Amino acid sequence: MTLLDTSTTERLQGLRAWQREAFEEYFRRDPRDFLAVATPGAGKTTFALTLASELLARRVVWAVTVVCPTEHLKKQWAEAAARFGIALDPDFKNGQGALGRQYIGAAVTYAQVAAHPMLHRNRTEARRTLVIFDEVHHAGDALSWGDAVREAFDPAARRLSLTGTPFRSDVNPIPFVDYVQDHAGIRRCSWDYSYGYAPALADGVVRPVIFMAYSGEMRWRTKAGDELAARLGEPLTPDALSQAWRAALDPKGDWIRKVLAAADRRLTEVRNSTPDAGGLVIATDHENARAYARILRQITGRGATVVLSDDPTASKKIKQFAESDDRWMIAVRMVSEGVDVPRLMVGVYATSTSTALFFAQAVGRFVRVRRRGEVASVFLPSVPTLLEYAGEMERERDHALDRPVQEGGPEPEQDLIDEARRKRDTPDAGDELPFETMEASAEFDRALYDGSEFGGGAPGSPEEEDFLGLPGLLEPDQVTQLLRKRKADQRAGELKAPKEQARPAHEVIAELRRELNGLVGAWHHRTGSPHGVIHNELRRACGGPPIAQASEEQLRQRIAKLRSWATGGR
Repeated sequence: MTLLDTSTTERLQGLRAWQREAFEEYFRRDPRDFLAVATPGAGKTTFALTLASELLARRVVWAVTVVCPTEHLKKQWAEAAARFGIALDPDFKNGQGALGRQYIGAAVTYAQVAAHPMLHRNRTEARRTLVIFDEVHHAGDALSWGDAVREAFDPAARRLSLTGTPFRSDVNPIPFVDYVQDHAGIRRCSWDYSYGYAPALADGVVRPVIFMAYSGEMRWRTKAGDELAARLGEPLTPDALSQAWRAALDPKGDWIRKVLAAADRRLTEVRNSTPDAGGLVIATDHENARAYARILRQITGRGATVVLSDDPTASKKIKQFAESDDRWMIAVRMVSEGVDVPRLMVGVYATSTSTALFFAQAVGRFVRVRRRGEVASVFLPSVPTLLEYAGEMERERDHALDRPVQEGGPEPEQDLIDEARRKRDTPDAGDELPFETMEASAEFDRALYDGSEFGGGAPGSPEEEDFLGLPGLLEPDQVTQLLRKRKADQRAGELKAPKEQARPAHEVIAELRRELNGLVGAWHHRTGSPHGVIHNELRRACGGPPIAQASEEQLRQRIAKLRSWATGGR
C-alpha cells in the first residue's frame, strides 16, 4: 500500500487548533526528538499520524514504527494509520525478522522491544525511520525497558513521543525525554508542546467530569477472629483505610451494589439525550469483575461485557462493545491505555489502585468528547487520595526526577509493574483474604466538580438524586451554575425549615460530619494540607475524640473553628 497522494493543506484540514499549532511548531523547529503532551481524549493519535504522513511525503523518513503499551493498542494504531494511507503491521512478531513488502512499518509493544532490542535496532538502521512512542512514560516502567528502548531506537531518524500523563510515581527517567533542573535542584520533564485538560475543556475538546464519592460504614473480621469497623471517608490509619476500602469493593457487601445501582441510574439519565452512552466499571481482579457483572445483570436485566488483560479476545470484545449500544463493560487492568470507546460517559472506580498515574489514565477513558455539552460521571469511594486527585483534575502535572524514594520500601508503582508483567487476572493460588467482610453500607458523601464540593446524603436521598438526574447534555459553565444554584437552594431550605421540628440525633450528626468533611476538603484545596492532618489540627484545637466518635457539640465546635481559620482567625 502506498501513501495517499495528498498535499500538506489537505492533511491539515479538519485538525483541531492545538493539533495544527503543534504540527506547525514541529516543522518550525524540525527536531529529531519531540515530546507532545496532550490530555487523554484530545487527539494525540490524529496529530501523530498527520505528522507521520507529512514526514513520509517529504521523504524525511521512509518507515514508521509505533511503540505502544498493549497488544490491543497495536491494532488500534494500525486501523487509524490505514485511514492516513500508512500500512502498519500490528501482528509483527520478533521471530519473523523482516516486514512484509506491503507494509511501511509495524506497531509493537514496549515489552516486545525489551525482549529483543537488537532486532528492532537493525530494523531502524535499515531504513530512515520515524518512531512514535505512544504513552512514552511506559518506557520507564523498568530500567531494563528504558535501556532496551534506547538501544533499539537510538539510530532513528526521528522520534515522536506522546503522553497524556507525563509523570511517574518513581524516579525512572523516560528515554529520549529532556529534563531541566528547577530552582530546588530537581530535574523535571521538559516537553516541546503541551495541551492540558483545562484548555481542552475550555475548547470543548474533552468532557467535564463530575465525581460522585460514596462513603459508608464498613465492618470486617480478621483472620485472628477480631471484628473491626471503620467509616470510609473519615481519617483512618493506612491499614484501616486499606481494609475498609477493600470491604467497600467486596461483591458480597452492599456498598458496591448500591454504587453500581446509582451509576446505572445516572447512565439511564445520560442515555435520555445520548442513547448509545455506555458505562465502564474498573475492577481490581477477575473474580470481582465477574461478580460485578452478575450484580449489574440483577440491576439491569442485561449482561455486561467483561474484558480481562490476559484474554486473547479482549481486543475483539472492546471493539464490539464500542460499536454497540450495550450499557456496561467491566475491565481489569485494561483502562490505562487500550479502552478507546468514545461513548463511555459513566464510570465506576471499583479498584484499590491509588497511584496518580493510574487514576489519571482511568478518568481519561471518559473525557473523549463527541459533541459539545456531554458530561462524564465517575463514581468512586471516599478515599482521601482519590478525592485529592479528583479535586485536581485541572492541575498540570509533570515528571520530576531526583525525588526521594521511601528508604527500604518498593518504588511506588513497582507492585503494579510486577503484577502487569504476570499477565494474570486471578489472585495467587493459596492466597487468603486478610479479613472477611461483615458489613459494607453505602452513603452518598459528596460530588466534586470544577474544584468545588457539593451535596451529601443517603442513597436515594434528594441530594443524591439531584446529581444523578443532571441532564446528559450541559456546557461546563452550565453544570457549575446548576450545581451552585442547587447548593444555594439547599441552604435556603434549611434556613426556612421549622426549628421546632426535632430530628433524630444520628441524622444531625451525619449531616454535621458531611459539613465538616466538606469544609476540610475546601481547606485542603486552599492550603494543600492532607485531610487527615487538618482533622488532627482541629482535634488539637478543640479537643475531643476522632470524628467517628465526636458528639454533635464537638462537631459544631470544629466546624466553627475551621470557619474562623478561613476568615483569618486561629
